[in-house]
Amino acid sequence: MNSSIYRKLALTNIKSNRRTYVPYLLTCVITVMMYYIICALTTNEGIKGVPGEASFRAMLNIGVGVVAVFSVIFLFYTNSFLIKQRKKEIGIYNVLGLGKRHIAKMLTFEMLITVMISFAGGFAGGILFGKLIFLILLRILHFDTGMIFAIEPKAMAGTAVLFLCIFAACLLYNLFQIQLSNPIELLRGGNVGEREPKTKKILTAIGVLTIGGGYYIALTAEKPMAVMGLFFIAVILVIIGTYALFTAGSIAVLKLMRKNKKYYYQTKHFTSVSGMMYRMKQNAAGLANICILSTMVLVMISSTAAMYVGMDDILKQRFPKECIAHAYGATEESVEFVDKCYERILKDYNVTAENEVSYIYTEIFAVREGNMISINQEEVSMEADVGTVYFLTADEYNKVYNKNVTLAKDEVFVYITDDKKKLKEDEILLNGRSYRSKNVELDKLNQSTSSVFTEFYVIMADQDEIDKVLGEESEYVTPKYYHAMDLKGKKADKAEAFKAVQEEMSSKTEDFVLPEVRELSRDSFYSLYGAFFFLGIFFGILFLMATILIIYYKQISEGYSDKERFEIMRKVGMSQREIRQSIRSQVLSVFFLPLVMAVIHIAVAFKVITKLLAALNLNNVSLIFVSTAATVLVFAVFYGIVFAITTKEYYRIVK
Repeated sequence: MNSSIYRKLALTNIKSNRRTYVPYLLTCVITVMMYYIICALTTNEGIKGVPGEASFRAMLNIGVGVVAVFSVIFLFYTNSFLIKQRKKEIGIYNVLGLGKRHIAKMLTFEMLITVMISFAGGFAGGILFGKLIFLILLRILHFDTGMIFAIEPKAMAGTAVLFLCIFAACLLYNLFQIQLSNPIELLRGGNVGEREPKTKKILTAIGVLTIGGGYYIALTAEKPMAVMGLFFIAVILVIIGTYALFTAGSIAVLKLMRKNKKYYYQTKHFTSVSGMMYRMKQNAAGLANICILSTMVLVMISSTAAMYVGMDDILKQRFPKECIAHAYGATEESVEFVDKCYERILKDYNVTAENEVSYIYTEIFAVREGNMISINQEEVSMEADVGTVYFLTADEYNKVYNKNVTLAKDEVFVYITDDKKKLKEDEILLNGRSYRSKNVELDKLNQSTSSVFTEFYVIMADQDEIDKVLGEESEYVTPKYYHAMDLKGKKADKAEAFKAVQEEMSSKTEDFVLPEVRELSRDSFYSLYGAFFFLGIFFGILFLMATILIIYYKQISEGYSDKERFEIMRKVGMSQREIRQSIRSQVLSVFFLPLVMAVIHIAVAFKVITKLLAALNLNNVSLIFVSTAATVLVFAVFYGIVFAITTKEYYRIVK
């Protein structure tokens, strides 16, 4: 045959299958566009000017990897759906005399057309919308100079290579499916899986146990290291449980509904329950995919939005004071250097100190169990309550609080930043040594307000007593000097003073002095958290697109499957009104189940999410809750719109 015939057949097939092909082509175009855009951002030379360039570039590279994996999985998934839907059509071609070799050529031309449309639309969209996304990124980063938008040939080449490989794999899969099938199987391809599924009790039990295990971990994990270590295990368990429950649990529920005679023997319920049951085996994976993707969209957008909106909270938590200096070694020379440096800068720039605090302390990592605190690093485990202990002498305490307290050798003051973890008074064991203890409020000493790891401030009689507690560790742990303050004055004077603190204290080479200035760290924080927010929105759009397409294809496939069934219902006397009620009952029952399940996942995971965000310095639980609730509400609106559009298409097919 002439190649033009195959080309015409391919174009005709795409037109005649436009209900399924147009969304697929649109998805291919958007996926190519999104991958090109994020690749172009990573190769942009202007990234060198972004504060925190290394972390920003690392985040973008992670984004490239995630989009690549998503593209492979999702385009292969949608392609397999298309070929399954078209098996009957291809079987007719085969029966009419078109051989498998000719069908293979026709499918090859269809794939070539898909590639050309995807690349043309994807690259054009990437160049057109890339500028907009680029400007949005600059706005998110609060960065106005350095980065220059440009068309990136390397990004185009990388995108072309990846998607050519994906489309080639899809074509090979299609050809393999056609080669293994005979005409009768192809003609029956759309009707496979219509037998009533069996109740899979074992798989249902696995689903309940795995999802229950994931929920249990999310609800009970308290220790910081346990939360971080077990989070991904909980995610995997919930994913397994979701697939198992949608596959087996849904069938078990439908059969229970069928046993309820009063419910089942109603016109709208009879047809909807029986219809869902017979196709649940093939629809379960799609529903589970919708649920998992919906959960991912909700988690990513709500979490990254909360971090970005709560930037001021994050900065204040990470830097309790505007200017902070840490002198490692706490020698007389380094202490004098820090104090005189502050004194000179305050005078030179006409600003004054507020909320000033300074003290010498000894810091060490520790494990807490009840009223016992151990500094033995070998005892750290996933379940351990780990934290940092700051030892101060009574003299340093008196200097900070302007008091004249004297502590006995066996007496200590204890302050814990987390109110929920207060020690029982009267006695404390510090590395095996017993002391009489008293809980006191020492919030002036706070070097941070992080709630990820517990922070203990222990006031002891003198440095000799501290060294006794440290034991052999005292040889390796040296005292440090902490001097922090807020500045009061004109905004311009404060800005110059901040720069002076950063520059002058960083110049100290004899003893290491680390200056931390809140305002000067703002840009790097916006770079890191802005990258999180950008990728959250970016991935959210991709996963939302995937969710919409899966929902659309599910509705379309069910519409074609139900067309003959409802035609029979009309012939046996079911009215158009009853048919519409049955369809609405069926669609509502199945359509919103993944959304309800996704919201339950989010609600259970909320506690873990707040703890993980605390590790990124966001402790504002109210903000996280509002962000999550708003994201769920907006997503539900989009979900409802998709429901209305796809249900209308479903009605059109069934009619």
